[in-house]
Amino acid sequence: MPSVLDLAPVVPVVVVEDAADAVPLARALLAGGLPAIEVTLRTPAALDAIRAITCEVPDAIVGAGTVVSPDGVDAAVTAGARFLVSPGWTDRLLDAMQQSGVPFLPGVSTTSEVVALLERGLSELKFFPAEAAGGTAYLKSLAGPLPQARFCATGGISLTSAPSYLALPNVGCVGGTWMLPADALASRDWARVETLAREAAALS
Repeated sequence: MPSVLDLAPVVPVVVVEDAADAVPLARALLAGGLPAIEVTLRTPAALDAIRAITCEVPDAIVGAGTVVSPDGVDAAVTAGARFLVSPGWTDRLLDAMQQSGVPFLPGVSTTSEVVALLERGLSELKFFPAEAAGGTAYLKSLAGPLPQARFCATGGISLTSAPSYLALPNVGCVGGTWMLPADALASRDWARVETLAREAAALS
């Protein structure tokens, strides 16, 4: 599989409350041009959602987000997740993700964390929470001393702010939820989700 950072300019960060919505939601995102879908492990429906997308939307590249424990790593990979994303990392969690056999993006928000992961041979990371942790100004500052590190920036990013992140040489993609407005999900307006996904996919 190509690098998670290179699959699409935007990775939708999805919270699935009802597993029955997972397949039509994934189809809408895929039709809009966003093949990489991060399903967060924040709800009881998340693992069933990953299983359903894996089985019924094979062209989607579904991953698990909010992975915070080795048990979460195992459960996500067993469910069919093709990549993993964590909001932060510990040595124990990092070991589990490295042993999982699938690509992963450990979360960082400080320079020291980036250096520690580079020391362990990892250069593809998640910058979270992006806006709260310093946004594009912080990432620009990291590019000078640590040009080998590349990021998926996630957290507070919108359709308006995404292009300024994507313009940075050390940002491969951004994660976001703006193409998944709560009212569209509640009404199961998959056509609207597809339209918003298409707008996001056109960013560069």
